[in-house]
Amino acid sequence: MPTTHIDDLAAFVTASPSSYHAAEEVARRLVDRGFRRQLETDAWDSTPGGHVLVREGAVVAWRIPETLSENPRFAIVGAHTDSPSLKLKPQPTASNVGYAQAAMELYGGLLLNSWLDREFGLAGRLTLRDGTTTLVRTPGWLRIPQLAPHMDRSVNESLHLDRQHHMKPLLGLTGGRDLMTAIADVAGVHPDDILGHDLFAYVTEPPAVIGIDADLFASSRMDNLSSVHAGLTALLAAGEGPDVAVLACFDHEEIGSSSTTGACGPLLEAVLGRIAEGLSIHGDHYDRMLARSVQVSADAGNAIHPNYAHLHDPEHQPTLNKGPLLKMSATQRYTTDGFGVALWRRLAERVDIPVQFFVSNNAVPSGSTIGPLSATRLGIKTLDVGIPLLSMHSTRELAGTKDLPWLADVLAEFYRGQW
Repeated sequence: MPTTHIDDLAAFVTASPSSYHAAEEVARRLVDRGFRRQLETDAWDSTPGGHVLVREGAVVAWRIPETLSENPRFAIVGAHTDSPSLKLKPQPTASNVGYAQAAMELYGGLLLNSWLDREFGLAGRLTLRDGTTTLVRTPGWLRIPQLAPHMDRSVNESLHLDRQHHMKPLLGLTGGRDLMTAIADVAGVHPDDILGHDLFAYVTEPPAVIGIDADLFASSRMDNLSSVHAGLTALLAAGEGPDVAVLACFDHEEIGSSSTTGACGPLLEAVLGRIAEGLSIHGDHYDRMLARSVQVSADAGNAIHPNYAHLHDPEHQPTLNKGPLLKMSATQRYTTDGFGVALWRRLAERVDIPVQFFVSNNAVPSGSTIGPLSATRLGIKTLDVGIPLLSMHSTRELAGTKDLPWLADVLAEFYRGQW
């Protein structure tokens, strides 16, 4: 199969080592295709065409059609830019028995062991003395070395990683450069001008197509850059449809979404309200517009694991390269209902793409997404979809090379508006 989508996704992941980088990369790509940058502090631009707004690690893009429908609605794809990681503490430099180390917090539900024996750098933003911010990414300076089995003969039977003591990466030996000084050098600023930082670990190993038939894609941050990239690709591929097409990529999903840039926050609600206001849609007309609208929450889901198949529901066993997932939960951990199933299946049929279902084993509670949170805040009909993954929340997740472009194809059909 053509690898254009996979190559582009690999480039997107490489350009997006943090949520801040991902938001800016989405905006950059859209501006290159004619979208206009919207600042929240500026007067709202309601002209037809594409617009994009970045708030820290979140990005919202939308396209206003030249001729608005008599019954206007929003077609929204939601995703998130963050992934489980390690976050640098305010006073980051530590040392022990001759080694320089970085003091880090744990961000999200990461697989601790996947960070062992991998080289990783730091990426995110620096806040400077003059109040401005700048993005930065360092080389792969850091590593958390495993304990050799000679020192713990039980390590292969009962690996236990203490979140405070065992997840502190090495920087080198004591007596070397101070960490913040080294980061300042990479950013091209003076160390004394850095008054704050939001820096996260990212694995420097590049994405790769693997498997004897080149049918698997290994990469970091596939949860959920796979959906961000699919939504971006779909928005550009669909062109102008009858609806106001929106791509909303939130930050902080992995830690609950309760922030100014998370799905529980006011960002999307504010953007939708300002779009409608600029189109002279007010009051009851705006409420009716929301009632007609649909949001597709796109977030990766768990493929069945061949070594742990018993943890999946026996009748619902999604497999790599068998199609994107419809994610369902009676407890509303996912929002898809019968309406959403029918809508997604119609869209998938039109572009000849298979559909799979994810439903949790009753004894194994599922995760959740931005879908229920955004739906609760806005009251917009929402469904949950995504590509199946193995090794979710690892530093090296695994997807199928067919599923990735398939998700973008169905999302593009959604944006075209014939539903």
